[in-house]
Amino acid sequence: MITLDMRGQPCPIPVVNAKKALAVQEVTGVVVIVDNIVAVQNLEKMAKGTGCAFSYTGAGTEFRVTITKGPGFKADVQPVQSADAGGSESPGQGSRGPLMLITADSMGRGDDPATAAGGVVLTTYGFPPGELGKILIKGFIFSLTQLDPPPEAIVFLNSGVRLTVEGANTVGDLKTLEDNGTKVYICGTCANYYNLSDKIGVGSIVDMMFITNQLAKASKIITI
Repeated sequence: MITLDMRGQPCPIPVVNAKKALAVQEVTGVVVIVDNIVAVQNLEKMAKGTGCAFSYTGAGTEFRVTITKGPGFKADVQPVQSADAGGSESPGQGSRGPLMLITADSMGRGDDPATAAGGVVLTTYGFPPGELGKILIKGFIFSLTQLDPPPEAIVFLNSGVRLTVEGANTVGDLKTLEDNGTKVYICGTCANYYNLSDKIGVGSIVDMMFITNQLAKASKIITI
């Protein structure tokens, strides 16, 4: 039994990390510490879907979820093969994922103060307005690292370029995507506009003609 402290980690990171831990043959179960009831519910669904026993304790902002492998356990993540294993391929090798076009540094506009009715600025569960969108985009980019095949490329435009600067909490996941073959492109005009050209921590700065060519030849484009 191992313990994972997933407090402060957005969906789906607690579930993905719990799955990976359970996929290790020697591990009999995991204890996952999370800070919200939705994460508990998501872990419960995962546990039941993989044939594991589930229980939890706690309330408020700290929950301890215990997931134990049962006799019918089925891992739903692929085991990692060593580099010298025969017949293995890198993630996405021989296939192409979509091109992702990310145009903002947050996802959605549900708690954006600019969209609040009557101009009223609201706070939710102690988070400032606009924070939800930043939590969602972090979880979304992490989720991209779990795709097989991974995205062919990710293009960052407008305020989306802020997600690529050194120190952003999305840079680590973007570097993982690069390692798996995803190309990361940053709009040069946008980086210059926000005075970020010398602060880019991942990817390559490109011009609009290059971006246009990438969009034109992509077999599938997903815009966020």
